[in-house]
Order: sequence, then structure tokens, then C-alpha cells
Amino acid sequence: MKFLIIGGVAAGTKAAAKLKRVNPQAEVTIVTKGKEISYAGCGLPYYVGGAIVDKEQLIVNTPDKYSALTGVTVYPQREVVSLDPDLKKATAINIGTGAEEIYTYDACVLAVGASPVVPPISGFNLLGVFVMRTPDDAIAARDYIAGDKVKHVVVVGGGFIGLEVAENLMEKGLSVTLIDMAPQIMPGFDTEMADYVVRHLEKKGMRIFTSTKLEEITGQEQVEGVRTDKGLFPADAVILSMGIRPNTEFLQNTGIEMYKGTILVDDQMATNVPDVYAAGDCAMVKNRLTGKRQWSPMGSSANMEGRVLALALGGRDDAYPGVLGTGVVKLSGLSGGRTGLSEVQAKAEGYHPICALAVTDDKAHYYPGSTWFTIKLVADRDTHKLLGVQVLGPGAVDKVTDVGVMAVTFGATLEQMTCLDLAYAPPFSTAIHPFVQAVHLLLNKISGDLDSFTPAEYLAGAAEGYRVIDVNVANSHMPGAVWVDLSEVKGEIDGLDKDEKLLLVCKRGKRAYFLQNRLRSYGYTNTKVLEGATFFNVIKTADTDN
Repeated sequence: MKFLIIGGVAAGTKAAAKLKRVNPQAEVTIVTKGKEISYAGCGLPYYVGGAIVDKEQLIVNTPDKYSALTGVTVYPQREVVSLDPDLKKATAINIGTGAEEIYTYDACVLAVGASPVVPPISGFNLLGVFVMRTPDDAIAARDYIAGDKVKHVVVVGGGFIGLEVAENLMEKGLSVTLIDMAPQIMPGFDTEMADYVVRHLEKKGMRIFTSTKLEEITGQEQVEGVRTDKGLFPADAVILSMGIRPNTEFLQNTGIEMYKGTILVDDQMATNVPDVYAAGDCAMVKNRLTGKRQWSPMGSSANMEGRVLALALGGRDDAYPGVLGTGVVKLSGLSGGRTGLSEVQAKAEGYHPICALAVTDDKAHYYPGSTWFTIKLVADRDTHKLLGVQVLGPGAVDKVTDVGVMAVTFGATLEQMTCLDLAYAPPFSTAIHPFVQAVHLLLNKISGDLDSFTPAEYLAGAAEGYRVIDVNVANSHMPGAVWVDLSEVKGEIDGLDKDEKLLLVCKRGKRAYFLQNRLRSYGYTNTKVLEGATFFNVIKTADTDN
């Protein structure tokens, strides 16, 4: 049987190699446009910044090495320009010679990936303007930036790749401005989490402008600036990271069902056309939670899709269950991870979400190097099933994210996670794992033991009219707040009415919760704890507003 794989990198190479292992007698051929069959696309920002030293490290496999290892025939630098599903053939142009080549198949796998979105603006072809998709892009950008002439860089796009490029450039000592036309960076995170990241990066020296539309790249021969609807930003170099678009234009007249350029596939990666399959960045799969279509172009999911596809083609009863949108990103001394549905997404999907945000230690507080996590859990109010996790912190946010992945994947309820027997030793975690602490906080809300505002609610103005009560260990002199010494509260507090709206705020939230519990026993009826407290929120009082 002849299998034709169009495209390499992640999904294509994984599918081809697994196909050959499942069916060693099969004729498996890869035809790919690039000169390299597989490269580390997610590592490109780190090459630009110098964390990855040698460009050879970006190349996962050369065609010759891959072919020798797997037994798959590889034809690089061939661009497929048409597919005929009726005749089961693909037409390609040999980039080196310009000759037309025909490839026939019994089954065809489309793994053509995606290309960077480039807006129709002037200045894109100026020296010093780069996209970030292939090793050649990263190599060219690093070589250009290496000179003394580049001091100011504008990065356009606040997704993971754009942020990683911006972080790496800032760590090289360059002045970095990041702009994004969306109202927030980090799509997939809720607004308050993205806002915290913005504050963190701005403290590090990055300039960030959201809701800012790119209009023009200025300069004569080389880039000199970026013009937006918010003004002109000087730039010696520009990195465009505005998203990607599937490389599927050549499939327009094939009868293959597509949506916004993505190829629609079923659980075994089959298209609506017989014997044609798709995987990777060009394929539209489904969300594992909702069952609805979702495009989630990630190297991790591309590899899994390629493997499932190969097993299905080999006669195995395998199916791809879908994506959760899991991701993790390094952000200049801070990391962020997410999986499942955000609060906004959960509402849009018809769930009744209830959320909690917990600030915890990431390991035993007395252990050297102990830092923190900020964990946001999103659960369904009706079933108590976990729907999503977002986490920020200087340390191993991937660990918390992955615990969330397992919980969401297997439909765990909050109650089932209250006593997770997770690994503990002082260098690694807290006695009650940070994830479990967040679960406890959310269950306290559901049971009514805790009455609180989330940071999102606070940002939306839910605390309007509340008097801010400072519950820190010592008087923090929070402007406009009333300090209460928790250790001295043994009854009613002079000056605080029992029916008055009181917003209890401390450093992380725990002392405010303790005070709320105590005040309730003394007849106070209208207290709220601010989740994340001063650690996560920017607190506004009557004094700070003026």
C-alpha cells in the first residue's frame, strides 16, 4: 500500500514513522516544501535570544537521517500545488529544478502546516522586518539583531511566540515594545491573569500596548518605526507574530471540507473525502470537553494526531479525543500555564462556572528558593467538575497545569481532588499541594464558608461601595483602608457597622478569610474577601482614586 504524506515537521514525520513501524511493508513517502524535514519551531525564540547557541540544534532531523532511521522515502523542496482525490495523485513543483512531479497514493495524509499571518501593510519588505516560523527566520533575525545598530525592537503579537521573542530580546538588553490589536495579551487566559503578566513585564522594562492596530512599517531601505492607531513607535527591528494561517489554498477545488482554511477531520483524522486524512496545524479537530470544533495548532497535539492517524491507517481502533488548549510560556522571571476552558469560554459554552484564585507557596516556605503560584480554577457550579486551570509563578507552573490536565481529562469533581496523594517533600511542594489548596478554596466558596470576590469581579467593579479593611500582619498603611489587627479581634470592632459592606484584604487572602470567619460569629453580615489580595490585585480605595 502506498501512503503519501504531504508535509513534514511534526504531524507529517510522526505519522510517516509510525506508519512504517505499524506496517513495515508499506511504501511511505513524504513530500515536503522545506529543505529540512523536521525542526524545533517552538525553540526559535530561544535561538534568537541566544539561549540555544547553535543553529544546528534547531534541526531535529535531516531528510537523509530521518529516511535512514525510519525507512520512509523523503523528497524535500517539493511544493505540492494540486491534489486530485479522484485519480489519487498529487502534483508538485521541484523547487530546485522547477520541474513538475506527480505522486500517486492509496492514502494521502495532509500535514502541510501553516504560515505566518502578514497584514497587507506597507513596509513589510524593509530590512529588519521578520516573521518567526522557520529556522531561517530565526537565524536571519538573530544575525540582524547582533549588530550594534539595533537598540529598539517592536514585536507585533501578544501570543506565546510573540511573548517569548519579546522576553528573549529584552534579556539581550534591547528595548522592547510589544503591541497587539486584541484587548489583551495571552489569548486563552482570562483578562485578570493577562493583566498581571502585563504589570510584571512592564516592571521588567517592556512596553506593552493592547487594542493597538498596526497600520504601517516605516523606513526607506530598512525599518525605522511602526505606525499604529496609537501613534508611531521607533524601531530598529520588527518581529511579526500575528498568528498563522493553514497552508491549504491548493486544496480549494478538491471537495475537502474546510473551515477558515482548516481541514475538518473526524476522530481518526479522516476528511470527508475517501482516503484523504489531515493532521497538525492545518487540521481542525475538536475540544475534548465540549466536543465542538477547535483549532489548536501546537507541536504537542500535532505529534499525537500524527500517531493516532498512523495507527488508524494501520488498522488499529485508535481515535483522537481532542484538545484542551494546554499551553505553557516563560515570561522573564515568570511562567504561565493553562488548560481547559477559561471562565469566559466556560460561560460562552453554556456552563455555569464558579471560579477561585489562590496564591500559595510553590514549595515549603522555609526551603531555599521557595516562591509562589497564583492558581485560578474554573469549575462547573452544577456538577462541580473541573473545567479549566490557569497558573502563574516563577517556578514549575507546568506541574500544576499538568495536574489540571489529568483532572479535566478524566472529568474529576472538586470533591474527588480534596485529598489527592501528590508528591511532597520540602524541595518540591507544600504539605498540602498548591493545586489542592486551590481546590479547597473553591469548595469553601461553594459551601458558603468563604464569601469572596474574584479578581475578575473586582476589576468589573463588584466592590463598589465597600470599605477596604486591611488585615495584614502589621499596619501596611494602605491609603484609605482601615487596619484591623486579626490577633486582637475578640468581638465587635469599634467603627465598623455590622451591616456595613466590608472588603477584607491582606497579602494573599488567608488572613482575610480568617477575619471573615471570626466576624461572622460576631454578627457581621456583609463581608467579602478579595481573592489574590494585594499580591495579585491593584487595590483602589477612596484615597488612591484621587
